[in-house]
Amino acid sequence: MSGLSPRPDIDEASGEVWPGEAYWRQIEQLREAVGRQIYLAEVRSSEINLSVTIENRAFELLDVIDFPRPDPARGLFPHLLLLDDGRGINMGQIARVSFGRPFQPEQADILYQDANLLQTLLYCERSLSREKVEAVSRQALGEMLARTPGPEQLPAVTPDRLPRIEE
Repeated sequence: MSGLSPRPDIDEASGEVWPGEAYWRQIEQLREAVGRQIYLAEVRSSEINLSVTIENRAFELLDVIDFPRPDPARGLFPHLLLLDDGRGINMGQIARVSFGRPFQPEQADILYQDANLLQTLLYCERSLSREKVEAVSRQALGEMLARTPGPEQLPAVTPDRLPRIEE
């Protein structure tokens, strides 16, 4: 099944709707690596967290297959990696694929990388302050309470009624 679908036309003037030329070159590199051991930097997301996970375990790349319903708005790219653990992972959820070692691979060992994801999630500067934790907690609590059925039965939630984090 891999290699059957032609590369869709990419309108460079439209911005970043579809992956650019570098993506298609990297897909060809991945196809040449079928049958080899690879390391993944995977994007994991939940309601409150978005992160990159790098496992210290190699996977055998079984195939690079076409994904029948790519959706750039949801981050679904036109290909999946089929791994020996039974998973098919969409390329939109992969930040990096490399040979050799999982952490800080040599540039020559990198088969695929999404530079934007890596910069945004892995290499960016982190700041965690009490104010930031408080703001995120209040927002999450507000969203949870907004989804609770029967708001007329709940007491009014105002910032002055929430507990403060003491230093």
